[in-house]
Amino acid sequence: MRHAAVTPEGDRIRWVELPGREPARVYVHGLGATSPAYFTEVAVHPLLAGRRSLLIDLLGHGISDRPTGFDYTLESHADALAAALTAAGVSGAELIAHSMGGSVAIVLAARHPVLVSRLVLVDANLDPIPRRSGAPGSSGIAAYSEREFLAGGWEEVRDLAGPHWWSTMRLAGREALHRSAVHLTRGTVPTMRELLLNLKIPRAYLLPEDDGPLQGADALAEAGVSVVAIPDCGHNIMLDNPEAFARAAAAALADRDREG
Repeated sequence: MRHAAVTPEGDRIRWVELPGREPARVYVHGLGATSPAYFTEVAVHPLLAGRRSLLIDLLGHGISDRPTGFDYTLESHADALAAALTAAGVSGAELIAHSMGGSVAIVLAARHPVLVSRLVLVDANLDPIPRRSGAPGSSGIAAYSEREFLAGGWEEVRDLAGPHWWSTMRLAGREALHRSAVHLTRGTVPTMRELLLNLKIPRAYLLPEDDGPLQGADALAEAGVSVVAIPDCGHNIMLDNPEAFARAAAAALADRDREG
């Protein structure tokens, strides 16, 4: 396990690293998740193995520190991730990023372009999300005030999340989980979608086939974003259909692999 201090107070981001050739490949999890649990199977898949791979946990999640004084905005997550990657000697990385992690990855690429050469977004949040009490995911978490969430709202979220998601969500700091959800629902200015449209690096967006057409897919395609529907899966594509996920991710990264 590797680590790097990413705040002035010395809070640390941690990651599991697999050796391999450069440039590095960085895997970033979603809200309440952890990259080693969500990405190990696909990171070692024959179609994706062989690269130096960092399965990294965002601040407040998984094996990383859970500071209560951190604001957990998407921008702060991206800057902390940038500090960890810089400490690890990473530049020009290929990012494979799920859900909220995809939003963070977009912001990272916009704010720290030297660190990112390619993006593979996995059912990532591109737009602000309405808050809805009793809903699963970030919209339901953000419907609580922080005080309500810490006082017991997290228990209601636990019951909605179910045992699979809760198995990693319970590792997140409660302040981290709530603030991350609030800022994910708010999004960024410009929005994550607008930032993605304006990036000049190769980009792909993977989504479950059963979700139907992606909103704004035509505009994304016109901007050079490859939109790929994956069959037989839900939101957690890499867990539900790892074989199809590996094929799609490898195809999105194939040009560089041929060049290398």
